[in-house]
Amino acid sequence: MTKHTFEEKLDIVSQVKKGKPILRISRELHIREGMILEWVRKYDLYGESGLLKQPNVRATADFKEEVVRTVLEKGVPLVQVVLQYGVSKSALEDWVRLVRVHGYAVLHQQKYRERPPKDMSRSKKHEPETELEKLQAENARLRAEIALLKKVTALVKEREARERMSGQKPSKN
Repeated sequence: MTKHTFEEKLDIVSQVKKGKPILRISRELHIREGMILEWVRKYDLYGESGLLKQPNVRATADFKEEVVRTVLEKGVPLVQVVLQYGVSKSALEDWVRLVRVHGYAVLHQQKYRERPPKDMSRSKKHEPETELEKLQAENARLRAEIALLKKVTALVKEREARERMSGQKPSKN
């Protein structure tokens, strides 16, 4: 989704106001007709300030209920409610759909987003304190090192055996 500057929106609205068809502007600039129409409506309702980016507002349950009641009970068209309350059309459609299925109570239910615990990093390594713990830690590290060397040796021998079977000389790497 491309963001359009205030100047671009104002220029497009002025073209519409001068009588240029929205469909032609839409095709020339590759912008949805609905978007242009929304800009024109905002301009008509709020003037140039309607074309400025609006801050995101966190909708409370009461606000959502008021907006949905405006649509469902008063029969105000969605487009008009979107302009009047400054909510996104998709959010309003979601709220209306939820209320039609589950009733107004669904708007007041808390929706907790699952967030991962703050500390997702690896656990801090326990520093050995006593001499015994230090020796045990070193012993474990050496065992892991030996196991790794055994695996590498086995892989090298396996590769050399395969090369002998295919008639190639083993590489010196």
